[in-house]
Amino acid sequence: MNPNESLILSNRDARGVVTLTLHRPDQFNALSEALMAELQRQLDAIAGDESVRVVVLAASGKAFCAGHDLKEMRATPSTGYYQQLFQQCGKLMLSLQMLPVPVVARVQGTATAAGCQLVATCDLAVAASSAKFAVSGVNLGLFCSTPAVALSRNLGRKAAFEMLVTGDFISADQALHEGLINRVVAPEALDAEVERLVASIVAKPRVAVALGKALFYRQLETGIAAAYADAAQTMACNMMDDCALEGVQAFIDKRPPSWKA
Repeated sequence: MNPNESLILSNRDARGVVTLTLHRPDQFNALSEALMAELQRQLDAIAGDESVRVVVLAASGKAFCAGHDLKEMRATPSTGYYQQLFQQCGKLMLSLQMLPVPVVARVQGTATAAGCQLVATCDLAVAASSAKFAVSGVNLGLFCSTPAVALSRNLGRKAAFEMLVTGDFISADQALHEGLINRVVAPEALDAEVERLVASIVAKPRVAVALGKALFYRQLETGIAAAYADAAQTMACNMMDDCALEGVQAFIDKRPPSWKA
């Protein structure tokens, strides 16, 4: 590709929906260091922009993401380099989860290894029926340890472990059944289905969604007693927000809520 061409295409609509498109189609959108750095820069900017409501993560070409750039990885065989590379990837994945707005993966094609991790890390995922998923590093003698973190938090343990130790592909329908993605549609209906999901989110108050997303992931990593304590405090704070007070009053008055955001 042209070295001056962006690795991430960014588009924003009037509602504050930002679409970030992985743009290395000839390399199946492999996660090079440069692509990860540019995606990190975009996410950092979005994290501080309170006018953003939803992020859609998409990809150019036939594949969604083929995982790490193996040619780039093989060119610098040292423990220090690999530690830095996977730390960079881990920071990127955490940034997606820590964004105050939902991130929807628009999966039009194959997602393998760290590409499958990327789908699992997004809060929501809509896939074309032709999409396929695998964590195939084990086929090369490299167990997909970092993808395992996201995969094991989305799928049942046995389903996740089977994917990790076999490297076999699963279909979009199976990915839906196992909990890796939310919806499967015909390829020509992919954009419309993503829009339906996005529109439903944008119709809700941003503050409630942001509080809810942060709590959702925090409580997953704690014991049940701590989770309930955190959830109770979060709901109490949420209830004092103008949007929640208006929403409850609108329900009592039997009218639609009038939200400012």
